[in-house]
Amino acid sequence: MVPLLLVSFIAALAFAAVHVFAGRLRTLGRIPRSGWLSMAGGVSVAYVFVHLLPELAEGQEVMDGSDMWLLSYLEHHVYLLALLGLAAFYGLERLIKKHRRDLPEHQESHAGVFWLHIAAFAIYNGLIGYLLMHGENNRLSTLVLYCIAMSLHFLVNDFALQNDHKDLFRRRGRWLLAMMPLAGWASGLVIEVSELAVSALTAFVGGSIILNVLKEELPEERDSRFSAFLLGAVGYSLLLLGFQST
Repeated sequence: MVPLLLVSFIAALAFAAVHVFAGRLRTLGRIPRSGWLSMAGGVSVAYVFVHLLPELAEGQEVMDGSDMWLLSYLEHHVYLLALLGLAAFYGLERLIKKHRRDLPEHQESHAGVFWLHIAAFAIYNGLIGYLLMHGENNRLSTLVLYCIAMSLHFLVNDFALQNDHKDLFRRRGRWLLAMMPLAGWASGLVIEVSELAVSALTAFVGGSIILNVLKEELPEERDSRFSAFLLGAVGYSLLLLGFQST
């Protein structure tokens, strides 16, 4: 148990390090989109569809057995929570893009909009850090796979936020995002929620990951690399399936 706890802490440090050091990989922020970022996005999406969605099916069984009155009225509640995660970040993304269109190209975002965006991703990062200690990450193999997929996902998010908020993100935002996975991990040490709540958090995070990856890959102006995205998705899917069969 102690080695697994240590590995989860190292994973939280890795999440933090992505935000601290990603800015040094300046060549990844170019247009057309770096193949490495497209590949990282493919890995993240593969993790959701091959690993997290089966977990959601198990989470649905947990919710079906719940006696909470609200959940009894929802036939597919765990998937609705995934949809909620996707919709929440989609709405936030539309708000940010509209704000950016109203600003000169190189001007920083208004402070209120910036902090709203960063606060949402800070909570998101904290939840991902918290799930290091809970959910299905109770084996070394699943924990390592989660760490790899989420580290690459954070890399994609970091460049997206850098593009949205310019130097303001580099000076302030990235430090808050770097702290939150560690804060989430520490919360997981002292706060243990029900299996139902873990299923709900996993569903919300899964939907959010799908949106946050695809919003970077789909816009035409990104000139994304489909071949790299497909390579990441297929390669990581095969890796996940290989571990699941053992």
